[in-house]
Amino acid sequence: MKTEEIRKKFLSFFQKRGHKILPPGPLVPEGDSSVLFNTAGMQPLIPYFLGREHPLGKRLVNFQPCVRTVDIDEVGDATHLTFFEMMGNWSLGDYFKEEAIKWSYELLTSQEEGFGLDPERIYVTVFAGKDNIPKDIQAAEIWKSLGVPDQRIFYLEENWWSPGDNGPCGPDSEMFYDLTPDGLSNLSHQDFIKADQEQKIVEIWNDVFMEYEQKNGQIVGQLKNKNIDTGAGLERLATVLQGKKTVFDTDIFSNFFNLLSSDQKNKKESKILADHLRAVIFLISAGVLPSNIDRGYVLRRLLRRSIRIFSLLNIHLKEQEKIIDVLINDAGKFYPELFSNRKLILETITNEKDKFSKTLNKGLKELEREISKYNKLSAEVIFKLITTYGFPLELVIEEAERRDIKIDLREVNNLITKHKEISKIGSEKKFKSGLADSSDMSVKYHTATHLLHQALREVLGPQAIQKGSNITSERLRFDFAFGRKLTDNEKEEIERRVNEKIKDNLPINSINISKKEAEAMGALGLFDSKYGDMVSVYYIGSDLSSAYSKEFCAGPHAIKTGELGRFKIKKEEAVASGIRRIKAVLE
Repeated sequence: MKTEEIRKKFLSFFQKRGHKILPPGPLVPEGDSSVLFNTAGMQPLIPYFLGREHPLGKRLVNFQPCVRTVDIDEVGDATHLTFFEMMGNWSLGDYFKEEAIKWSYELLTSQEEGFGLDPERIYVTVFAGKDNIPKDIQAAEIWKSLGVPDQRIFYLEENWWSPGDNGPCGPDSEMFYDLTPDGLSNLSHQDFIKADQEQKIVEIWNDVFMEYEQKNGQIVGQLKNKNIDTGAGLERLATVLQGKKTVFDTDIFSNFFNLLSSDQKNKKESKILADHLRAVIFLISAGVLPSNIDRGYVLRRLLRRSIRIFSLLNIHLKEQEKIIDVLINDAGKFYPELFSNRKLILETITNEKDKFSKTLNKGLKELEREISKYNKLSAEVIFKLITTYGFPLELVIEEAERRDIKIDLREVNNLITKHKEISKIGSEKKFKSGLADSSDMSVKYHTATHLLHQALREVLGPQAIQKGSNITSERLRFDFAFGRKLTDNEKEEIERRVNEKIKDNLPINSINISKKEAEAMGALGLFDSKYGDMVSVYYIGSDLSSAYSKEFCAGPHAIKTGELGRFKIKKEEAVASGIRRIKAVLE
């Protein structure tokens, strides 16, 4: 059964039972900063589980794109993915356990309306009871009434589901399917756990009986209504219904693997690439861009891992674009926004690849040099790979494992923690000028902000004074006083002036002088900052009196402007009344 048919059959089955089709929610939750992504189909429905009336009614069904990174290290095995689609049906204070379990079983096993799975291969788990919440005997009895025997029903304490520490929650009942050729039999409790771990059986559906509310991880009472929240992984169901061994063998990924050589497609890395790139195109389409924090960091981690795999599998630029297009075309049938965001997706991937490829090669040389010299990777070298070359820690671990080198993760984490503590203290002192770190690129961006500040004052007038800045190794953000949106001509002229000074390769120097003397020479300072009698002034030019830019500043800066590269304004916007913001990059 093709994936498209599975999707249609699921929706149709519940439509016939009074459910309204709910459009997929956004991958990035709206109005919920507590989670990075929608990790389950129920997440957009949390307010309705808590009692709010849904405009479509009490019975709903849909499929929802989800991202979970908790199992990222397992991706490449038979079942785990970071991006997946979750099909689900919901009851908001309408039907409860009996109907939910009955319909799940009917859809899985019915030859007429359902998927026609073999009932003898279905195993179920129910809640064993914990923390004053009783054992779910009722769910077990319902399963028995449908024909599932005692020996294929297991009680587990972990059969409890919640979207986090706060909100609706409840016991659940999970359905598993036996994938072994001859079928398992007479499984003990431990045999069942082992079969699950070895992926001889696979979880395909979960019915959650949402009847409790928790706050800060503690049950505080029962919900106003008893609700049903179910989730069936589309990719896992496709694996079972198409008689495949892994999710990567299904028709979901067939066009992707058709582009690879037989050598490439047989490697675990190709499966990781298929999953990660699928996540990447959806995340970028949802408005996520690579960065070093939160959602952007997840995207960067997935992207950089993919870039490394492109290199390992020897997949060249043209093939890379074909692969991305195939993934967009396949998923775009159900998520058409991927087509309209194709250009953004390709540009974002290319930009990150260009950025990371340079440091990747340098970092790999450093790694190889260390290993060939000492046959090990010290914590200090790993720390350098992370902080200087932008290697995610996970990538360093993978490279070490590939070479059968053991690393001291505890010591690496100690260095990272110490670095964060120093950075936190230092950010109040050394980097008052807005730098997020002291990397070479951040230092160059710092110098670029001084050039930008002066160019703004020349083009817009002396009122365009700095109101704040934030500088990372990827971009600069500069806030300034100005009462309107900049015209395209003004932005072009500002860019031209900054790039002209970069081309002139002007020296950058500093001097410690009295505050009065600095002000008399025209050095700029932030009006809301307090300065002592003596100040540090950085100036761009051969001497202080004729310098292009001079500002009160603690540094650090580039040695010459020619090091900076090409300056490009990416965005100009309002951030408050009378305050504008420019985001710019060095290319």
